[in-house]
Amino acid sequence: MMALYMKRAVRRNSDLPIGPAEREARVQLAAAYRVFAELGWTEAVFNHITLRVPGEERIFLINPFGLLYHEVTASNLVAIDIDGDPVRETPYPVNRAGFVPHSAIHGAIDEAHCVMHTHTTSGVAVASLEDGLSVDNFYGAQLRGRVAYHEFEGVTVEPGEKDRLIASIDGRNAVILRNHGLLTWAPTVPEAFMWMWILQRACDVQIAMAAAGAPRRIRPEALERSGASAAFDEKALCELNFAAMVRRIEARDPGYKT
Repeated sequence: MMALYMKRAVRRNSDLPIGPAEREARVQLAAAYRVFAELGWTEAVFNHITLRVPGEERIFLINPFGLLYHEVTASNLVAIDIDGDPVRETPYPVNRAGFVPHSAIHGAIDEAHCVMHTHTTSGVAVASLEDGLSVDNFYGAQLRGRVAYHEFEGVTVEPGEKDRLIASIDGRNAVILRNHGLLTWAPTVPEAFMWMWILQRACDVQIAMAAAGAPRRIRPEALERSGASAAFDEKALCELNFAAMVRRIEARDPGYKT
């Protein structure tokens, strides 16, 4: 069964060079994988963070299927096209099925250069609740009115789901895939990370609240202020936060850059 979700690399354009822009993108994306590993936002060898390489060609970077997030490096990331096919020879397989929702977003939303998808325990738990995400905590309040929901259709392998996913997203950067998990997208890695950080924290706190007792409701005027001052609206703040997380993993192991 697993073989159905893997495609061995086929040499498509072996003379396509890795330029400075792609090299920089590779280092940043590898850092993101290490940050996710540090935070525990992993699902064995599954799930993905994808990043478009700057330039006219639509080339994307994705993790090699079969490696854990802490094993991802700048050099072993796989460059693929919008269909999930490798553009260079590589010893690693690609999880094309996992790329389906990413390709939908990359292909339909021009500014979606980075797409992140997780199956964290609290994320899947909230995604499986009838009422979805609560706004009655510090993080959820910032996301009020900014979260899209997409109905569960099974394992995301059907190309026909792409259009329905884009319609569900309707331009929103934070997405809850019903009964499935969390997804965020943005023009940059730091911005996508900040959306995921706040969405994940909102889920973590919501599940903790459910075990603690009845929630205290946030006043409507406070909800309005929370949304207006949300951290993901400040690009510089997103960059500061992501840079701090990268320093954290760099101090432990700078090998992701190789």
